[in-house]
Order: sequence, then C-alpha cells, then structure tokens
Amino acid sequence: MHRDLLSLGESYTECEGMGATLTLAWFTPGWVYFGHIGDSRLYYLPAEGGMKQVSADDSYVGWLRRNGKINEREHRTHPRKNVLSKALGAGHQFADPQVGSVGCNAGDRFLLCTDGVIDGLWDQSLERLIREPGSPLPPGQLIVESAVEASGRDNSTALVVTVS
Repeated sequence: MHRDLLSLGESYTECEGMGATLTLAWFTPGWVYFGHIGDSRLYYLPAEGGMKQVSADDSYVGWLRRNGKINEREHRTHPRKNVLSKALGAGHQFADPQVGSVGCNAGDRFLLCTDGVIDGLWDQSLERLIREPGSPLPPGQLIVESAVEASGRDNSTALVVTVS
C-alpha cells in the first residue's frame, strides 16, 4: 500500500504528496492485534469502565502529549497537530507502523476512528457516546454525527466493536 501510494504520487502530478493514515484491528478470542500509522486512532474501553488510547499519533505533537508535555486541550489547538512524522505514501521513504496486541474480555469495546472525529470530540465525550445507554443510533454513527456537528472540518469515520 505504501509503495503504491508513493508510485501514484510520482506518476501523476495531482497525486504528488498523497498519503493516508491507517488503523486496523484483528479480533481473536481473548486478543486484539492492531497495526497503526498516522493520526487515526484505536481506543480500548474495558467493560468495567475507563478508556485508553492504544495507538500513538505519529506526530511531534502526539509525542508531546504522550510524554506529558502538553494536555488534551493544547494538543487539539497546537498549530502543528496535523503534521505527521509517519504515514503511508506522502513522500515518506519508509512506513514503520506501530503494531501490538491488547488482551480483551467479553463486553470490552474498541473504537477505531479518523482524526476528523478527534477534531470535534474530546476523549471524555467519546467514552460517554460509546457507553451512553438508550441511544437509537449505533455508537459509531452517534460519534460521527456528533463530530461533524461539533467540527466538520475533516472527514470523520468511526467504528465501535464490542467483544462478545
């Protein structure tokens, strides 16, 4: 995929610098294996409560947040928040994705989402929307509609998976 994006960028002027982010998950009994590159995200929501960002944003601003140098508000408003250090294509010579696994149990949930969701919603809002009982909409759709309403500046995609 990385080589194909680079090739397209080299072959067509309108595709020069084209790139993509990717977060994927493979669910097996008791484990979720994931791959990630860019600033799309994977969150883990254990059934007993709480939420943890599993993927690491591939940017200097993401590094600042992971290392406690800035908070969520500063991360969201930082002028370089969308400058990626890793992506598929986009002129990057190598693609070195984050890979890993998370143990999981029945009732645990995972959220895979694009950066457009994060532009519009705070982490606490994401958790609330996923755990909100009684909504007529599936959690992923509720998240996307809420993110577009709050920001709408970037494409927003969300998938919530509940482990059974």
